[in-house]
Amino acid sequence: MATSAPAKVREFAQTSLEKIAYASVSDIPTREPNDQYRLGYSVWIHLTEKNCTVEEAVHTSGARLLIGKGDAVRIITEALTRAGVPPAVQ
Repeated sequence: MATSAPAKVREFAQTSLEKIAYASVSDIPTREPNDQYRLGYSVWIHLTEKNCTVEEAVHTSGARLLIGKGDAVRIITEALTRAGVPPAVQ
């Protein structure tokens, strides 16, 4: 019985929306890493579909934040602006 090596993980390019979305939430303290992943996914959906605001993305993620939602929205918005991807305002 032989096991083959696992597939190699390919990182997204630094300018991809996926990398930008997950990087924008990397400084937000959450109860566990999965909360941060859910938050990053919600921000990515916000960036690709543009059908909600950052506030709504934070709320719908269901992430258990260790800071206030307003602070999280501010951090994400600033990170997106620094990355050259201004968040959509609705």
